[in-house]
Amino acid sequence: MTKAREQATADELANRIFFRLYQCANMLHKTGTRALDDYGITTQQWAVLGALSRDDAENSPNDGGPNDGGLSVGDLARVLMVSRQNLTGVLARLEKRGLVEKSVDPGDARSRRVQLSHEGRNLWHEALLPKIFGYYEEALEGFSINERVSTLNDFNRLLENFKVLDLDGSGDATETEGN
Repeated sequence: MTKAREQATADELANRIFFRLYQCANMLHKTGTRALDDYGITTQQWAVLGALSRDDAENSPNDGGPNDGGLSVGDLARVLMVSRQNLTGVLARLEKRGLVEKSVDPGDARSRRVQLSHEGRNLWHEALLPKIFGYYEEALEGFSINERVSTLNDFNRLLENFKVLDLDGSGDATETEGN
Protein backbone atom coordinates (compact mmCIF):
# COMPACT_ATOMS: atom_id res chain seq x y z
CA MET A 1 0.00 0.00 0.00
CA THR A 2 1.36 3.41 -0.93
CA LYS A 3 1.82 6.12 1.66
CA ALA A 4 -0.92 8.24 0.04
CA ARG A 5 -3.35 5.29 -0.02
CA GLU A 6 -2.53 4.44 3.59
CA GLN A 7 -3.24 8.05 4.62
CA ALA A 8 -6.53 8.06 2.69
CA THR A 9 -7.55 4.85 4.47
CA ALA A 10 -6.59 6.30 7.86
CA ASP A 11 -8.55 9.49 7.11
CA GLU A 12 -11.64 7.52 6.02
CA LEU A 13 -11.48 5.35 9.15
CA ALA A 14 -11.11 8.43 11.36
CA ASN A 15 -14.14 10.00 9.68
CA ARG A 16 -16.19 6.85 10.24
CA ILE A 17 -15.06 6.55 13.89
CA PHE A 18 -15.98 10.13 14.74
CA PHE A 19 -19.28 9.99 12.88
CA ARG A 20 -20.16 6.78 14.77
CA LEU A 21 -19.13 8.43 18.06
CA TYR A 22 -21.43 11.35 17.21
CA GLN A 23 -24.29 8.94 16.48
CA CYS A 24 -23.64 7.01 19.71
CA ALA A 25 -23.64 10.22 21.76
CA ASN A 26 -26.96 11.25 20.24
CA MET A 27 -28.48 7.83 20.86
CA LEU A 28 -27.14 7.83 24.44
CA HIS A 29 -28.99 11.10 25.11
CA LYS A 30 -32.16 9.91 23.38
CA THR A 31 -32.37 6.39 24.84
CA GLY A 32 -30.86 7.32 28.22
CA THR A 33 -33.40 10.06 28.76
CA ARG A 34 -36.17 7.68 27.69
CA ALA A 35 -34.90 5.06 30.19
CA LEU A 36 -35.38 7.51 33.05
CA ASP A 37 -38.41 9.30 31.62
CA ASP A 38 -40.68 7.96 34.38
CA TYR A 39 -38.62 10.06 36.79
CA GLY A 40 -38.25 13.11 34.53
CA ILE A 41 -34.45 12.78 34.55
CA THR A 42 -32.37 13.70 31.48
CA THR A 43 -28.95 12.27 30.71
CA GLN A 44 -27.36 15.56 31.81
CA GLN A 45 -29.18 15.37 35.15
CA TRP A 46 -28.25 11.68 35.39
CA ALA A 47 -24.57 12.59 35.02
CA VAL A 48 -24.79 15.26 37.73
CA LEU A 49 -26.63 12.99 40.17
CA GLY A 50 -24.16 10.20 39.43
CA ALA A 51 -21.15 12.45 40.04
CA LEU A 52 -22.64 13.69 43.31
CA SER A 53 -23.37 10.12 44.45
CA ARG A 54 -19.72 9.07 44.21
CA ASP A 55 -17.97 8.34 47.49
CA ASP A 56 -15.46 11.15 46.96
CA ALA A 57 -18.34 13.64 46.57
CA GLU A 58 -20.45 12.26 49.40
CA ASN A 59 -17.49 12.17 51.80
CA SER A 60 -15.40 15.09 50.57
CA PRO A 61 -13.06 16.73 53.08
CA ASN A 62 -14.64 19.56 55.00
CA ASP A 63 -14.72 21.25 58.39
CA GLY A 64 -17.18 18.89 60.06
CA GLY A 65 -19.94 21.51 60.00
CA PRO A 66 -23.48 21.41 58.62
CA ASN A 67 -22.32 21.98 55.03
CA ASP A 68 -20.30 18.77 54.85
CA GLY A 69 -19.99 16.78 51.67
CA GLY A 70 -20.67 17.59 48.07
CA LEU A 71 -18.46 19.25 45.52
CA SER A 72 -17.80 22.82 44.59
CA VAL A 73 -19.58 23.85 41.40
CA GLY A 74 -16.17 24.26 39.74
CA ASP A 75 -15.04 20.78 40.79
CA LEU A 76 -18.31 19.28 39.58
CA ALA A 77 -17.88 21.02 36.21
CA ARG A 78 -14.34 19.61 35.94
CA VAL A 79 -15.48 16.06 36.82
CA LEU A 80 -18.23 16.25 34.19
CA MET A 81 -16.00 18.11 31.70
CA VAL A 82 -18.61 20.80 31.07
CA SER A 83 -18.56 24.55 31.50
CA ARG A 84 -19.90 26.10 34.68
CA GLN A 85 -22.44 27.92 32.52
CA ASN A 86 -23.80 24.64 31.09
CA LEU A 87 -23.94 23.15 34.59
CA THR A 88 -25.82 26.09 36.14
CA GLY A 89 -29.15 25.39 34.42
CA VAL A 90 -29.03 21.66 35.15
CA LEU A 91 -28.26 22.34 38.82
CA ALA A 92 -31.07 24.89 39.06
CA ARG A 93 -33.62 22.37 37.74
CA LEU A 94 -32.36 19.65 40.10
CA GLU A 95 -32.41 22.06 43.05
CA LYS A 96 -35.95 23.17 42.19
CA ARG A 97 -37.04 19.51 42.29
CA GLY A 98 -35.36 19.10 45.67
CA LEU A 99 -32.80 16.55 44.42
CA VAL A 100 -29.69 18.61 45.15
CA GLU A 101 -28.80 21.24 47.73
CA LYS A 102 -26.38 24.12 47.46
CA SER A 103 -24.53 25.56 50.41
CA VAL A 104 -21.76 28.03 51.07
CA ASP A 105 -18.35 26.38 50.96
CA PRO A 106 -16.94 26.55 54.52
CA GLY A 107 -13.46 27.02 53.08
CA ASP A 108 -14.40 29.84 50.67
CA ALA A 109 -17.54 31.90 51.28
CA ARG A 110 -17.54 33.00 47.61
CA SER A 111 -17.89 29.40 46.44
CA ARG A 112 -20.90 27.09 46.52
CA ARG A 113 -20.95 23.38 47.21
CA VAL A 114 -23.52 21.04 45.72
CA GLN A 115 -24.62 17.75 47.20
CA LEU A 116 -27.44 15.30 46.86
CA SER A 117 -30.40 16.07 49.09
CA HIS A 118 -31.93 13.28 51.15
CA GLU A 119 -34.63 12.95 48.48
CA GLY A 120 -32.02 12.96 45.69
CA ARG A 121 -29.93 10.29 47.41
CA ASN A 122 -33.01 8.08 47.90
CA LEU A 123 -34.13 8.54 44.29
CA TRP A 124 -30.62 7.75 43.01
CA HIS A 125 -30.11 4.59 45.03
CA GLU A 126 -33.64 3.17 45.15
CA ALA A 127 -35.10 4.04 41.75
CA LEU A 128 -32.53 5.33 39.27
CA LEU A 129 -29.61 2.93 39.79
CA PRO A 130 -31.66 -0.21 39.09
CA LYS A 131 -33.02 1.41 35.89
CA ILE A 132 -29.53 2.62 34.89
CA PHE A 133 -27.92 -0.79 35.37
CA GLY A 134 -30.73 -2.36 33.33
CA TYR A 135 -30.11 0.23 30.61
CA TYR A 136 -26.38 -0.53 30.66
CA GLU A 137 -27.03 -4.25 30.25
CA GLU A 138 -29.31 -3.65 27.28
CA ALA A 139 -26.90 -1.18 25.64
CA LEU A 140 -23.91 -3.51 26.17
CA GLU A 141 -25.78 -6.64 25.05
CA GLY A 142 -23.32 -9.04 23.42
CA PHE A 143 -20.21 -7.37 24.87
CA SER A 144 -18.03 -9.77 26.85
CA ILE A 145 -16.20 -8.58 29.95
CA ASN A 146 -12.98 -8.41 27.89
CA GLU A 147 -14.71 -6.35 25.20
CA ARG A 148 -16.07 -3.98 27.84
CA VAL A 149 -12.57 -3.54 29.30
CA SER A 150 -11.14 -2.96 25.83
CA THR A 151 -13.86 -0.41 24.96
CA LEU A 152 -13.23 1.43 28.23
CA ASN A 153 -9.49 1.49 27.53
CA ASP A 154 -10.11 2.83 24.02
CA PHE A 155 -12.41 5.56 25.35
CA ASN A 156 -9.85 6.47 28.03
CA ARG A 157 -7.15 6.86 25.36
CA LEU A 158 -9.46 8.96 23.20
CA LEU A 159 -10.41 11.10 26.20
CA GLU A 160 -6.73 11.71 27.02
CA ASN A 161 -6.18 12.90 23.44
CA PHE A 162 -9.20 15.18 23.67
CA LYS A 163 -7.81 16.63 26.90
CA VAL A 164 -4.56 17.47 25.11
CA LEU A 165 -6.57 19.21 22.40
CA ASP A 166 -8.56 21.07 25.06
CA LEU A 167 -5.38 22.11 26.88
CA ASP A 168 -3.99 23.49 23.64
CA GLY A 169 -7.16 25.53 23.09
CA SER A 170 -8.16 26.67 26.56
CA GLY A 171 -5.20 26.22 28.86
CA ASP A 172 -7.27 24.09 31.25
CA ALA A 173 -7.08 20.31 31.26
CA THR A 174 -9.85 18.45 33.06
CA GLU A 175 -9.78 15.21 34.99
CA THR A 176 -10.59 11.86 33.45
CA GLU A 177 -12.24 9.89 36.22
CA GLY A 178 -16.00 9.61 36.06
CA ASN A 179 -18.81 7.28 36.99
